Amino acid sequence: LKDLAISQVKSLPVKNLALVDENGKSIGVAGGEEGDVTDGGGQGAVTSPGEPGHKIRSRTRKRHILANKPQDFQIRVRVIEGRQLPGNNIKPVVKVHVCGETHRTRIRKGNNPYFDEIFFFNVNMLPSELFDEVVSFRVRKKLLLLDIGYIYDEPGNLLLITKYALHFICNDSSSGAKGYLKVSMFVLGTGDEPPVRPLNITTLHYRLTNTVFVYKFFFFIKMCSNLYNELCAHLKSLQIISNTNQNTNLRSSALGCFNKPYSNIYPATIMSLETFLLIVCFTGETGNSEIGFLPTFGPCYINLYGSPREFSICIYLQGEGAAYRGRILVELSTKLDGKADKSKYQRRRKYCLCAVFHSATMIQEPGEPIQFEVSIGNYGNKMDLTCKPLASTTQYSCAVFDGNNYYYLPWADTKPVIAITSFWEDISHRLDSLNTILYISNRLQTNLSALKSAVQSKATDARLVEIWLKLINQLMEDISSFRIPDMEGKPNLTALDIQQKMLRDSALENIMKGAKHLFEEATDVNKCLSVIEGWLDKLKQLAEEPQNSMPDVIIWMLRGEKRVAYTRIPAHQVLYSSYSEQACGQYCGKTKTVFMKYPMDNKKGLKIPVQLRVNMWLGLATEEKKFNHYAEGIFNVFAELYENQAQVLGKWGTTGLLNRSKFSDVTGKVKLKQEYFLPPVGWEWEGDWRVDPEKTLLTEADAGHTEFVDEVYENETRLPGGEWKLAAEPYTDVVKAPASLCWEYGVTIPPDDKPKSWVAAEKMYHVHRRKRMIRPRKRIPGAKTAEASVYSKKDTGDAEGWEYSSLIGWKFHRKQRSSDTFRRRRWRRKMTPADRVGASAIFKLEGALVSIKRKENLKLHHMTPLIYILILFFKYQNYPYVHVSFLHHSQTTETIRSTLNPTWDQTLIFKNVEIYGDPQSLAQNPPIVVMEIFDSDQVVNEMLGRSTCVPIVKLTSGMDASPKLLWEPVTHKNGPAGEILVAAELILKTKVKALYSNIQVFLKFLLFCWMQVLAWGLRNMKTYQLAPVTSPSLVVECGGERAQTAVIKNMKKCPNFAGNVLLLKVLLPKEEMYTPPIVLKVIDHRPFGRKPVVGQCTINFLEEFRCDPYATGAEVAMSSKGTFPFTKLFTDFFFLNCKPMSVYDHELESAKEFMGLTDFCSTFKLQCGKNESDDDDPAVVGEFKGSFKVYPLPDDPGVPPPPQQFRELPDSVSQECVVRIYVVQAIDLQPKDNNGKCDPYIKISLGKKSIDDRDNYVPYTLNPVFGRMFELTCFLPQDKDLKIAIYDFDLLSRDEKVGETVIDLENRLLSRFGSYCGLAQTYCISGPNHWRDQLNPSKILEQLARWKGLSPPRSEDNGNTLSFGGRLYCLSDLEANKEIHEHLGPPSERIALHVLRTQGLVLEHVETRTLYSSFQPTLPQGKLQMWVDIFPKSLGPPGPPFDISPRKAKKYFLRVIVWNTTDVVLDETSITGENMSDIYVKGWMPGMEEDKQKTDVHYRSLDGDGNFSWRFVFGFEYLPAEQLCLVSKKEHFWSLDKSEFRIPPKLIVQIWDNDKFSLDDYLGAIELDLHHVINPSKTPEKCSLSMVPDGTTPPKSDQLKSLFDQKAVRGWWPCYMDKDGKRELGGKVELTLEIVNEKEADERPAGKGRDEPNMNPKLDPPKRPDTSFFWFTNPCKTCRFIVWRRFKWLFIGLVVLILVLLFIGILLYSLPVRTHFISPVETLHLRCNVYNANTFFVCFFRTIFP
Repeated sequence: LKDLAISQVKSLPVKNLALVDENGKSIGVAGGEEGDVTDGGGQGAVTSPGEPGHKIRSRTRKRHILANKPQDFQIRVRVIEGRQLPGNNIKPVVKVHVCGETHRTRIRKGNNPYFDEIFFFNVNMLPSELFDEVVSFRVRKKLLLLDIGYIYDEPGNLLLITKYALHFICNDSSSGAKGYLKVSMFVLGTGDEPPVRPLNITTLHYRLTNTVFVYKFFFFIKMCSNLYNELCAHLKSLQIISNTNQNTNLRSSALGCFNKPYSNIYPATIMSLETFLLIVCFTGETGNSEIGFLPTFGPCYINLYGSPREFSICIYLQGEGAAYRGRILVELSTKLDGKADKSKYQRRRKYCLCAVFHSATMIQEPGEPIQFEVSIGNYGNKMDLTCKPLASTTQYSCAVFDGNNYYYLPWADTKPVIAITSFWEDISHRLDSLNTILYISNRLQTNLSALKSAVQSKATDARLVEIWLKLINQLMEDISSFRIPDMEGKPNLTALDIQQKMLRDSALENIMKGAKHLFEEATDVNKCLSVIEGWLDKLKQLAEEPQNSMPDVIIWMLRGEKRVAYTRIPAHQVLYSSYSEQACGQYCGKTKTVFMKYPMDNKKGLKIPVQLRVNMWLGLATEEKKFNHYAEGIFNVFAELYENQAQVLGKWGTTGLLNRSKFSDVTGKVKLKQEYFLPPVGWEWEGDWRVDPEKTLLTEADAGHTEFVDEVYENETRLPGGEWKLAAEPYTDVVKAPASLCWEYGVTIPPDDKPKSWVAAEKMYHVHRRKRMIRPRKRIPGAKTAEASVYSKKDTGDAEGWEYSSLIGWKFHRKQRSSDTFRRRRWRRKMTPADRVGASAIFKLEGALVSIKRKENLKLHHMTPLIYILILFFKYQNYPYVHVSFLHHSQTTETIRSTLNPTWDQTLIFKNVEIYGDPQSLAQNPPIVVMEIFDSDQVVNEMLGRSTCVPIVKLTSGMDASPKLLWEPVTHKNGPAGEILVAAELILKTKVKALYSNIQVFLKFLLFCWMQVLAWGLRNMKTYQLAPVTSPSLVVECGGERAQTAVIKNMKKCPNFAGNVLLLKVLLPKEEMYTPPIVLKVIDHRPFGRKPVVGQCTINFLEEFRCDPYATGAEVAMSSKGTFPFTKLFTDFFFLNCKPMSVYDHELESAKEFMGLTDFCSTFKLQCGKNESDDDDPAVVGEFKGSFKVYPLPDDPGVPPPPQQFRELPDSVSQECVVRIYVVQAIDLQPKDNNGKCDPYIKISLGKKSIDDRDNYVPYTLNPVFGRMFELTCFLPQDKDLKIAIYDFDLLSRDEKVGETVIDLENRLLSRFGSYCGLAQTYCISGPNHWRDQLNPSKILEQLARWKGLSPPRSEDNGNTLSFGGRLYCLSDLEANKEIHEHLGPPSERIALHVLRTQGLVLEHVETRTLYSSFQPTLPQGKLQMWVDIFPKSLGPPGPPFDISPRKAKKYFLRVIVWNTTDVVLDETSITGENMSDIYVKGWMPGMEEDKQKTDVHYRSLDGDGNFSWRFVFGFEYLPAEQLCLVSKKEHFWSLDKSEFRIPPKLIVQIWDNDKFSLDDYLGAIELDLHHVINPSKTPEKCSLSMVPDGTTPPKSDQLKSLFDQKAVRGWWPCYMDKDGKRELGGKVELTLEIVNEKEADERPAGKGRDEPNMNPKLDPPKRPDTSFFWFTNPCKTCRFIVWRRFKWLFIGLVVLILVLLFIGILLYSLPVRTHFISPVETLHLRCNVYNANTFFVCFFRTIFP
């Protein structure tokens, strides 16, 4: 968190750390990717050449330096697919939000949607702002956040969320994962290339609980109270965000949630010290791995830095914070399924800081007196009232001119000292480890630089081995000797400390093993450099300490009361350690050179406010006595005050002091009295108060100047026409000096007594004239300097010590003048320590009201520095000179006129430089030499750059070795601006006698060399001074020699030079680093003898042009043979009836084996002046085509010179050519339409000809497949640039350019790699692979032999054998096991082709070229796959072109037979109370939802079984090479064209419950990938949900099969539905899946459902049970199977009841009412009625029960 806290632009990377928990048990968390294997070392693991073990690939990468200015960036996000999204029958869409812009994917259906859509986000902003932004993904109210800085820190700027990124419910962190989203994304900046899409990687998951404890906020400066409310609002937002922003990226979630609310309060402050407690909990899932450790941090303080403290408003910084603003105590704890515990409060200890200022130089202007303030945290800041007063500021001093350019503070032998005591947590165990690793790293860096310098200077093998052995031995010795301190028992120990200790130990051990392995087995020093650089990078990574709670030491420069400049020094660099000497800071007790800087500097360090040399020591108060060993000189402490008086009516007193008191401080604002001063505890007074003037504040205006010019006006008057006489005031001051020293004339107009205007010509009416008179004044050599006069013992000022001034302010002088009205004098009283001895006593001054420390009686050494300046390289032409500064001296070199690479060859001598201190300490940390390069101009001298150099210190006579000239980098606005060759040495005054004998040029071993220049021609020359370049010539300069070509007569007809080869005899040094550059100048010969330089170029290094003159040139040019690192982007992609070609994933010019196609001649950019759009880069005005050969001449003049290198040159005349452009496809184009797509088409321009293929645009795509061939004619070299552009088609508006690529056809035609037409695999005289080249293979082989200087090839045995280059080739061996077909040509040509393919020539290929646009010239806009053939017409007609029309999609049919279902969920209840479902099956292929098909309904399934015998037939277009379905359809009814989608072939089968009067009920579904079909079960009993992958474990290979390979499959598959985040079985379905092509479909037809043709196989109606019917259309069956079956016993009971009641009723009815005799007739009637009733019941029951 350190870098985030101090507002650095880079984000914190995720690292692979192999660590354990507090108990020593491994608790792995995925920190890397599959294939990243560590052996316990994490990032520290090392793999040397030949070392056994796995190679360690670091997750982090070294971010290249980005300019801190708004620039173009491109964020590409590819949403691939989703998996296991929650919900049933959903239609998901993904929303991607970046930098205020949102893109949406198309709506898909299903829980596993396939999107494969790419989105482009183009921004122009500061890198620091961009890397703080996040990429957010939202799917169905579920959110995922990723930090852009984290993505950019990934290797290749690429982040692949490998498996699938987790989503969480926003307001429920305990619900777990809610689906997976597979995405890839990368961030492109200037110079970045889009990476290759990586492979999928599988990870496992754990549930974690992360807790962030924010214990305390400390802010110290009082400001407005609304900032307090602002902080509280941020805390509330933190609580809210903790519940809403949760994701798998623990780094982004934890720090993102933490950072977001606090990022706006870095510069904020609070009225008083407040304490807050906040606990934020969030859960997530992360990958499981055997390496790594759970996220942990602290408890530790994070220091906050912001704007300068006197600012009254919040200024949001963009860069480094200039002042300490506060700190936050934070802890991050992570537990597996548990709650984190709070940690204890951290105890503080007392620290002591001492800073001794040795010099302050390179001050820009004098101004008010200067003071320096040193603070650490809030201690030492004199604006802070929360701490006791400390002696944290130096005395005010006035700057003195150094005699040349800058000012300095004249401290001489009395150096100001500050002492600060502060209280901080004891984290010595962390900083000791940090400093120890930095010590090892710095020593390795020094040895590595020496090794690189030796390699660059072509040192001998013995010297290289010596340096290399020293490096390896010293590294092994350092690692074994300087161990990292143990952590056991250390205070403030955290879990992260233990993990880092184990990481560092393991990494150092691995480096040790690698060094031993390299020491034993390395054979080539040059090959070891990359390995050693890897070690150095790992050491620097290990030196990062995230828990560094010690604030930086901040030094402020105050001019008067205003803060002007600052610098921040990390505390660990000056910290003392008792553990070991190596654990001390790099600059502990040592003098360090510091360049201060302006806060929020918009000029990016263009000017240096001041250069300090300061000695600092920081340590615990218990170890303060150790400071005595580092202290030099005698420390004196004084109390001081100033007595003030004013002059009123000629008398001095206190009456006229106005707002000043009688006694005050140096500013006069603070009232003081001598009684106020009390010695601190442990100190006592030594003597009484005495007057002691401060002479550094009394410097005169001319102090330090060596030359002055006195000037006055001599005035004369006259009467009109009279004689001139001296005026009444003969001499007056010069207000504004005229340009000349001649008389000027004027006329007086009353009432003025002097003219107001002057003219140079005399007239009769002029009455006044004047003349400026000057008198130079120089300082006498040997006289006292300003500094010496200040500290002279003889006081020439006031005897009483008064200082005088005309006004109350800063300007005082020692001698009284008549105009003085104010005076003051300084009173001082010395203090001595009462009970302590040594310099450490100054740390007891805490709480003193006013205290001043001085460091006196330092040793004085007179030394003479020598600076040798030789050569400087620049980007553009100028008039440079150099200001060289060394301490308080500076000199200026001579000005070199009109050059890109000035050569001064000048030695600057600084005589008698006074340096105070120990010579041995000075030799270890010498003052640096600062060189500032300026461009001399009549108006303003513009600064071109700055460089530094460390001088060699010579103290004894045994150090007479001459310093070595080295190239030092020149920087300008924090960027590279050139190099300067310089050396410096510092010599004691006793060595002056031998000084001048050592001044010499250090270029030894000079050799005479031939330099052959192939000046081929000029190209693309721009106008110069509004006129075209028509008659140019070329001038070549090197090493003082010069050669010039003939003039090109007509640039339009032929821009080549008539005389192509120039020869120069040059004296060059053996060492490459000292070779002079080659300067190319193009001169245009214009009318009236004008010959302006219209362009020039500097070639700094000649190594690539050196050659062996006796080796054949072709062997040098054609050294690469045989192997081709081709990357096959796709298999069998291309073309109908064509053999597959090799595919380059880059431009053909980028292939290393072809030397950039510059083997014949290279292209050099000609420059002139600055670029109009970018001040830092020169403008390109043209190109020079040519080459160079440099080789030494023999020492013996009698030996014949070496042969000429440039031979067998082609004709330089213009020739007509046929150019064929084959455009295959474009990849990842920049979208131009609102829908996130574009309608691309091709536009080609060559010279004045162009082809617009607008009619053949490809609609709605970012990856169009063109398959187009274009043929043009042109004249080379005039039309050498072939421009291929991709435009976006728009119907109503103007077409917009997506991007373009430019191909240099001339280089391809002239290259001897045969890049004009790639060699085919076979020589065919007919058929689709007809030979295209104009020359037969035998002719090409003869030409190659001539270029190589070999004997011509010799064919024997009727062309079956061939002898070439000393080898014998047999056709039978070359064509063994190959098919011989009728299209092949004769054997002699075929064997010649086989030989050619072994010579490293360009073969048939497809190159991938990057597209660029003027809108974002530094960012790629996509890629274009293509190739070009060039055929000169002079060689005859070319062969027939290739047909590269893209292969059409094939028609396939998917036949799905739904047989049965079982175990279907019974979703409904009938009116009779039965559980049932009306089952039907629906199916479709994703992307073809309009062709949904469903079976008939199986009504009233009472047991979950359904019978269908129903056929689905889905027709689809299929691309076998890509294994994708091609879907063409209009997205909207208003769309003009159909959109094409490529989606994986899948089948979705769903089971539904049919409802007539409501929506159908969804019961379950199964999604089958036709390329990875889940193996079905043979019986429904074995069919279960375990057959379907759950996403947590990858399925086995034998569980999946491709339906395209198997053709048909039958079995049972489970259908499931999502319920409360869990899968539930919804039913099982028996299917037959069969794929047939169009031909097979015609031969074996089959209809949909059971329609005709019902065959293959024939489907009979299903035998469903009688209970399966629809009640509304079958009333009888309804009564029988629904009513009767359910209520039959009820009906029977009712009938019986009715009959019984009827019988009883009849019986009662038949009974007599009264008693009487029944006659026989009545008896007979009664019996008949009973009989009829019985007969009725019998008939009724027989009817019911037959």
